[in-house]
Amino acid sequence: MLAKETGVTILLLNLAFDFYRCWPFVKRSLCSLKIEKKCTGLSIRSVKVVVSLTLLICLRLALLQGTLPIFSSQDNPAAFHGSFFVRLMTFCYLAAFNWWLLLCPWSLSHDWQMGSVPIITSGWDPRNLLTCAAFGALLLLCYRCIADLEVQRHTPAVIGLMLLVIPFVPASNLLVTVGFVIAERVLYIPSVGSVIITAYGVQLMWYSKPGTKVFLVVGLAVLAASGVAKTYRRNADWRDRATLLRADLVTLPQNAKLHYNFANFLRETEQQDNAIKHYKEALRLWPTYASAHNNIGTLVNGVENAEQHFLQAIKYNRRHVNAHYNLGKLYKKSGRNDQAIRMLEKCIWLQPRFVQAHVELLALKPEADRLAILRRLLQLEPGNWEHYVLYGSWLKNKDIPIVASKFFLEAARLSFKHRTVARAVRGDLISIRSAALMYRFLGQKSRILQLLTRWHTWRRGWHDAAAAHMYLRDWRLKMELEGRVQIYSKAVNPTKSTRCFNHNQLTVVDEKLIEDNNQNKEELVTHNKKERSKDSVVIPKRSDSSDDKVCVCKTCGTKKRNVSIASQIKTTHNKSETGHKDKKCAIHRKDKTVGNTDVIPSIGAPLEHILMKTF
Repeated sequence: MLAKETGVTILLLNLAFDFYRCWPFVKRSLCSLKIEKKCTGLSIRSVKVVVSLTLLICLRLALLQGTLPIFSSQDNPAAFHGSFFVRLMTFCYLAAFNWWLLLCPWSLSHDWQMGSVPIITSGWDPRNLLTCAAFGALLLLCYRCIADLEVQRHTPAVIGLMLLVIPFVPASNLLVTVGFVIAERVLYIPSVGSVIITAYGVQLMWYSKPGTKVFLVVGLAVLAASGVAKTYRRNADWRDRATLLRADLVTLPQNAKLHYNFANFLRETEQQDNAIKHYKEALRLWPTYASAHNNIGTLVNGVENAEQHFLQAIKYNRRHVNAHYNLGKLYKKSGRNDQAIRMLEKCIWLQPRFVQAHVELLALKPEADRLAILRRLLQLEPGNWEHYVLYGSWLKNKDIPIVASKFFLEAARLSFKHRTVARAVRGDLISIRSAALMYRFLGQKSRILQLLTRWHTWRRGWHDAAAAHMYLRDWRLKMELEGRVQIYSKAVNPTKSTRCFNHNQLTVVDEKLIEDNNQNKEELVTHNKKERSKDSVVIPKRSDSSDDKVCVCKTCGTKKRNVSIASQIKTTHNKSETGHKDKKCAIHRKDKTVGNTDVIPSIGAPLEHILMKTF
């Protein structure tokens, strides 16, 4: 009942059938003016059913916020005709046509709106004959049921008639206006009544006229076979959207709604020319079709043609939100910003929660009005990461990087929240990059490390806490090595290459190593005194300062110049190139007694290079 209002009629059906079964007792009580026990039970059950029916109807109206649905002439053209007789003849014909669909479901369609069934405007319309035949048969059935009210011999016929009529009353437009012309779904319960009546009629003929058994068997076989064949063919039509629309267009070529829906399908499949043809056909069949004008305006070439269709859509439907929105975007594209702002504001006035209109206004409004639009966007869709990115970009342009970084982080959190959708991948890239750039601008490299660690963990799908912790330690180690890599890359020795690279400036001073270096220097001095005549060794002055702890080695007679670290190390320690294999640098002599256990593996590039490669 919450989905289809015809479900509530089952209570009325139970009440009517209960009254039919108790009619002899009710009649006897009325004649004798004495209430019998059967009538008392009927009264109690009737009260329960009426109260339950009232509560369900009130609940249904409460779900509709106290008002009935509002329909337009496109949904049900006959309901909006000015003449009462035209409406009555059309509604009676529609009831007869529905009964004909139960007997012969040949013309089937998923949508019967907008001219599918032309309105009957004259009493001489031949379709009125079908109406008279259907209501004549209905009157005969009613007479048979009323005549059998005393003896109750044809109870199956009575039940079938109740199932055929009572559930169809809410969809007949006689009590309330419905939003469709014909809907096959409202025939689900009446079809049960039709089957009961048909089966009961065949049963009566089977026993009353034995000579017709062969014809009855053949007729039932043909009926069953045709029903199976039609079902199989209709299932093939419902295979997908395209086949269903094409099949229904063959059945109802005068239905403008079917042309409109098929044009929408063609537009989605990038068949623009065919879509325009079907939109135009829908407009030919229904010239005031506002949605068709709006959609064809998005496909035609030229600003003037598109503007004309949008204006026509607004003319025929003043509250068409999409037409106002598309016209505003068209004005914005053509540079008419004032008209674009008016159209978009009208769109928001018609539908205050229209998010796309707020986003378009954000680029058209002056800087002073953008803050209110951004706050409104966050109120409308607090779970949309794009709005937080827009807010953060606005704060970034206002030179408020700290607050902007918070909004970028919130955008990243929201994009992480939706792991399965494809747009989240794009969302996390944009939000993470924006947040990292803000942190780099603020000089907060540790937060960049933390942010990248979380991002890599999420992208790799590591749900294990231990694996994420090991990955975090790896990144921390790289961060610790960053400072040492910078020292090595920026260190410059102002003297010539007669000295080895002083590693004491970069490493921790070891007292035992200093003593070994002093002994090695004394040995080199005594050795150099013996070969002073050759002028191949230059002994610098010994300095007592503890800061100038350098080694003495052989020079190559080069000029004084500042060289890089790489060249110093190469010219000093690659002995095969200098030709002095016997000369050893005391400070680089291997000390077997001292072991270095705290060895940290090097990395290929600083962290800044990793960041640039990531983004």
